[in-house]
Amino acid sequence: MTLYYRPLAQVGPGQPDDAVPLAGGWAWFTQVEILSRSVPSRVVPAQVLPPRTLAALTAPRAAIGGLGMDRPRVMGILNATPDSFSDGGKHAAAADAVAAGQRMCGDGADILDVGGESTRPGAVTVPAQEETDRVVPVVEGLRDCGALISTDTRKADVARAALDAGAGLINDVSGFTYDPALAGVAAEAGVPVCVMHALGDPATMQNDPRYDNVLLDVYDFLEDRIAALVASGIPRGRIVADPGIGFGKTVEHNLTLLSGLSLFHGLGVPILLGASRKGFIGKLGRAPLAESRAGGSIGVALAGVTQGVQMLRVHDVRDTVQAITLWRAAISGRQDD
Repeated sequence: MTLYYRPLAQVGPGQPDDAVPLAGGWAWFTQVEILSRSVPSRVVPAQVLPPRTLAALTAPRAAIGGLGMDRPRVMGILNATPDSFSDGGKHAAAADAVAAGQRMCGDGADILDVGGESTRPGAVTVPAQEETDRVVPVVEGLRDCGALISTDTRKADVARAALDAGAGLINDVSGFTYDPALAGVAAEAGVPVCVMHALGDPATMQNDPRYDNVLLDVYDFLEDRIAALVASGIPRGRIVADPGIGFGKTVEHNLTLLSGLSLFHGLGVPILLGASRKGFIGKLGRAPLAESRAGGSIGVALAGVTQGVQMLRVHDVRDTVQAITLWRAAISGRQDD
């Protein structure tokens, strides 16, 4: 019987003597929920965990692209596409995308995630050369802006061109399952990667998605993909995991994942949460227009940070950075230096 360990994360001062740090960050825990597929869950003290499990949950995470994981990092979404669900067409012209990226940098983005292929539900695959033509001028225009540039792609040829243009991270929504050559590109370049869970292709992923246990199924997928990436030559210290909110998930699936996010610290890598402006926020927040979902997106982001999530992929950079700043001050009772 496989067991899964979800630390019950807490934040703030006044930690008890038996508290241990969560992933070396700002959150901590004293208890862990033990989950399995066959018996009811139970809560146990952190100290009774197997040493290897406790080490995976507590060890500080390696820096990603030079960014320390000791505080939440904001990844700005920059879609150089005509058809992305929230901002399609706004940044289709390279000059507009570069200007938007520069604004995000000025607003405090640590990372800019540049994509040339929409992955909204129902989106069709874009030819590699067309995607490359969209992405490369934007990466070149932002390479000196001060943020880490990520290329949001499933394709090895696109990633290679983006890396040559100045990108320093590969973010693959297919979990490195779409193009077998992509992991080798990342390994050869020595850059960090983000591996995400998605149920099927964007064109069909929302067609009645089903899971045996969405939280554990997604965990198993990510654990398997991380092992495959390590075997391909990418060290665990250069891997980030994303549970893929909204990618082949119902509202109920998304909420289950969000409430159980701390489970994914057991993977031993930083966690990225990309829930910004997703459809479930519109449904629960009564906001049919994507651009009116900033409040709900920030609420979900802060819930993730409370569970120790190290990276937030967002559209509304300025508001998210402000929210994190005030969240940290309110939790700690002091201003950051």
